[in-house]
Amino acid sequence: MNDTNDLDDLYQDLILEHTRKPRNFRDMPDAARHADGHNRLCGDKLRLYVKLDNGIITDASFKGAGCSISTASASMLTDAIRGKTVAQAERLYADFHHLLTDPTPPDDCGKSLGKLAAFSGVRKFPVRVKCATLAWHTLHAALAAASAPDSEPAPISTE
Repeated sequence: MNDTNDLDDLYQDLILEHTRKPRNFRDMPDAARHADGHNRLCGDKLRLYVKLDNGIITDASFKGAGCSISTASASMLTDAIRGKTVAQAERLYADFHHLLTDPTPPDDCGKSLGKLAAFSGVRKFPVRVKCATLAWHTLHAALAAASAPDSEPAPISTE
């Protein structure tokens, strides 16, 4: 087995772990912001909650039902954004979106994402990209205090 296969196996194991035991899967009645997301293509639905303190995300959680990719993505997102500023979370959103949708994502994209780079293989399956990005579009809407997104991409700022 080569290093690429080992890395693919590790990534697959990480996604499966977050599917089986999603982190932060709970309601958050005292959330500062929340948004609902729905992928009409496959039926994934979720509500994402964010708690803020002086522009820092102090807690994040989600509830909903979706496929394994959607659930794992939401689980890993809620772990990844905790302790980040809103601007840092928006940067993660942009990097994650670029990783999955750009034909040639920037080289630093995967590095900035850490474990979230596990979703890089999803690019090979365009129909699953919407599953992986649903929670991220929902986060973007919640942080912008916008209306609920569908699975369609919201405008991305890379500045």
